[in-house]
Amino acid sequence: MNAVLSQPLDAGPTPLSALRPGESGIVVGVGSPGAVTPLERRLIELGFVNGERVEILAEARPGRDPFVVRVGQTTLALRRREVQAVWIEVPPP
Repeated sequence: MNAVLSQPLDAGPTPLSALRPGESGIVVGVGSPGAVTPLERRLIELGFVNGERVEILAEARPGRDPFVVRVGQTTLALRRREVQAVWIEVPPP
């Protein structure tokens, strides 16, 4: 079951770090406009591309770092600064 982000859907793109375990969204971008940083390039190479489904599977306690994330069919553990660089939209239920 996909949970819905508690933030209003019309808020626009949201950082992946705002999701809680069990919540999912669609990748709309990585990083900010301009030159691509090495971190952003790595995330794109790992599969964080526009239109790809992404889900938070788990997060460490305390501190929510690292996150366990599924992008497409790949499961990864990522640090907070990495998931903050991924922008998603939550599709309507």
